[in-house]
Amino acid sequence: MAAGGSYSIVEYFGGDGGHRCGYCKHENGNFSHGMWSHTMTVQDYQDLIDRGWRRSGKYVYKPTMNKTCCPQYTIRCHALNFHPSKTHKKTLKKVNRFLSRGEMPVERHDEGHEDSLGEIMDSAHEEGVQPPRQDPLKIDRSEVQDISTSPDTDTTNSAAPAMPREDAAPAPEEKTPNVTPKPGKGADPSRPLGRKAKDIRKERRLQKEQQKQQEAESSSVNPVPSKSSSNQPKSLEEFITESLPNDPLHRLEVRLVRSKPPSPQFKASFDASYQVYKLYQMAIHKDPPDKPTESQFKRFLCDSPLEAEMAPDGPEVGYGSFHQQYWLDGRIVAVGVLDILPSCVSSVYLYYHPDFSSLSLGTYSALREIAFTRQLQQQSPKLAYYYLGFYVHSCPKMRYKGQYQPSDLLCPETYTWVSIERCIPRLEISAYSRLSENAHEGDACALKELGRVLVLHRRTVMPYAAYARKRKGSNDEKEVEQYASLLGQTCAERILLYRA
Repeated sequence: MAAGGSYSIVEYFGGDGGHRCGYCKHENGNFSHGMWSHTMTVQDYQDLIDRGWRRSGKYVYKPTMNKTCCPQYTIRCHALNFHPSKTHKKTLKKVNRFLSRGEMPVERHDEGHEDSLGEIMDSAHEEGVQPPRQDPLKIDRSEVQDISTSPDTDTTNSAAPAMPREDAAPAPEEKTPNVTPKPGKGADPSRPLGRKAKDIRKERRLQKEQQKQQEAESSSVNPVPSKSSSNQPKSLEEFITESLPNDPLHRLEVRLVRSKPPSPQFKASFDASYQVYKLYQMAIHKDPPDKPTESQFKRFLCDSPLEAEMAPDGPEVGYGSFHQQYWLDGRIVAVGVLDILPSCVSSVYLYYHPDFSSLSLGTYSALREIAFTRQLQQQSPKLAYYYLGFYVHSCPKMRYKGQYQPSDLLCPETYTWVSIERCIPRLEISAYSRLSENAHEGDACALKELGRVLVLHRRTVMPYAAYARKRKGSNDEKEVEQYASLLGQTCAERILLYRA
């Protein structure tokens, strides 16, 4: 259970059939396992992406690495040690020349973030994944019973409800009919409904946190260049602000707005942001006009299972899901979709107005996001990495992510990080490779005790061993074992697998 007192709740979908690959266009060569995440703590998601998972909206998926046609390796950049390459410096200068003097490059290319939609659409099986009909979140968490202390717990014994901590965000309220009490009974209908003092304190605390976030959001994304000593190379932040006059021809403002729960700034700019997304999908990815609908936009880039969380040792803006908006002369021209997690900033997607494609906004936004990660690290020391999603070596146009160095790839067998320079020779030989060079190293979190896997059944949290005894004759052991093996023992003992 998370520090805030809430559980992550998922439904496992399996992953036996092949689907169309967005990289090599193989009709049924893309294999992955997936699950629907009704809610997820930021720490649980951090641990999942460190085992090769990735989210698209609320759908969380993991490529079947030794089976899929184009293996996708999780890649992370060491933000603190990052130094821009010649190509990166050219991009920054190109954008700054446009901002200073209005010079728009003629060439139209962008090597950054071009994979994003392929990852989203194909992982979600061409939008075939639909939200489950029953939403476990409609359970009042104060009613959830926790009997998960031991796999041998007797499910017939009564258990005290697992109450969320006071500093946890309030769970969504159930809508109840407004019934007027009979005269002489119940509350006075002429007065507001009575509320618990604890609920009022929670609401006030949440409002204060949101106000702090909004204040932090408005000023948290502008890099402050640190002066390099004479014998040191220029920092990334210096390159971003280099050559910009005090009064440039064009003004670029980068704003961070929380998308889940949606902040007032997010709501106010939603339509403008969606219009840019629609133009991007049609121009860059050749979508027909009826495909990038508002509901699709919400489902893939606005909906998120991640719970907003504030931590004493965390960044001022908090953890969770955000949109980083690029405003040029008062209008949105690009949006980076980000997750801020305990150890990293994870890039989800980037879309921009096609009129500005020659500015290489994919590369520019990635550099800004690395600078943003470095800024957050000053507030939260363990937040030191920038995750770029997946690196696909078998697809040449996807290799650009390896240019953000120093960077590591995640070994698909040991779930340890290996420097990309040591991985490339292996990937040149085979698209799928065990990246760890230690032949004796294994998965430190490999599943050892299936009975300890946590499930949520009829509002009760219980270990799978207790659930199996309760549901005599249940035939889901192989499915649960597959699910738990992919999550690893640690996550499987913390995340709730929903059982209808």
